Amino acid sequence: MPAASADGATAFVRASGTGFAVDGKPFYVTGVNNHYLTFGSQNEITRVLDDAVAMGANVVRIILQPVIGSFDGSAVTIWNWRGRADASDLGVNGAYLLYWDPQRSAMAVNDGPDGMQKIDFLIAECGKRHLKLIVAFLDFWAYTGGAQQMRAWYGSSDKSGFFFHDPRTRRDYENWIAHVVQRVNPLTGSAYRDDPTIMAWELMNEGNANPESLRLTWTAEMSAYVKSLDPNHLVGSGYANVSEKLSDLTIPTLDFGTWHGYPLYYKLTVQQFDDTISEFCRLAAAAGKPVLLEEFGYARSNPDQSAAYAMWLDTLATHPDCAGWVVWRLVARQDSGRYPADNHDQFDVRNDGGPLWNTLSAAARAGRRREASEPLDAKGNRP
Repeated sequence: MPAASADGATAFVRASGTGFAVDGKPFYVTGVNNHYLTFGSQNEITRVLDDAVAMGANVVRIILQPVIGSFDGSAVTIWNWRGRADASDLGVNGAYLLYWDPQRSAMAVNDGPDGMQKIDFLIAECGKRHLKLIVAFLDFWAYTGGAQQMRAWYGSSDKSGFFFHDPRTRRDYENWIAHVVQRVNPLTGSAYRDDPTIMAWELMNEGNANPESLRLTWTAEMSAYVKSLDPNHLVGSGYANVSEKLSDLTIPTLDFGTWHGYPLYYKLTVQQFDDTISEFCRLAAAAGKPVLLEEFGYARSNPDQSAAYAMWLDTLATHPDCAGWVVWRLVARQDSGRYPADNHDQFDVRNDGGPLWNTLSAAARAGRRREASEPLDAKGNRP
């Protein structure tokens, strides 16, 4: 019997054809990404979650980070761990989840207040707000360490292959998965694998293993490993999957597909990106699995930003085989009192009453209307 989360819910999100369901009812994902919830202060965490609720979101996607070297410097930290920037600018203020222990010559996990206890707090606060979590076990990128820091522990400079095939990093990764899913949250009394606040696990954010055959083999093996430890939760790859056209969706131990859409990066017009959304939803129908547009962004310097989002979100809401969206990225005021500057990508979403905020809030309301109008049979499946 699953344990109750902080909101008293006991039903896990599950796949139902090309959509999701909870407790026999449709669950259309209207979500937000945030990159600093695993190392921000408690006030920074709750401000983001409160704004997610205000927007009408039902899912928050996070990446478990940071990862560092060793404290004695024998295993170098490859990123600026001691930087004093705001959390949104990757100032982690001493937080870390994984590190290299030179005494044991092995990976170690920080279960303290500047480590896993931050994740405990985040899960408990999401439960109180009826928000579900998509949790990526690791980031591929080196912004706060990620897989690049873990391969650096072993002296490798191979950014795309080593982590995925070396037996030492594979062992470290499996040990990390086991530690996370079996951890008991003292704030809820539930092991993570028994907590329905968590919607899904993802293997890695944008795990760009090369060659493609290595990525697919690793994804199949590691998703099966997660399933062996935790049969309760959905599992996705977390891969960007645009050029590969969801090539990992046929892996049996992946419950849903993911793709990350940044139209200007792929040299797509607003209309071409809208066509791509429909294409990927048709791929979901062909595979009989849900597919999430779980990252997307279009800079606010584009005068048609809000109109573009409105078009894409409407396509997602009205296409019967689209399972939802998770925008990149929701931010709130930092402890400094400032919003992040976001002068580079210009993807930030803020609770400022502006056109983009209003567009996303309207899309979240449309998601709730879709849930209310979408029938499921007595077993909670689409007829």
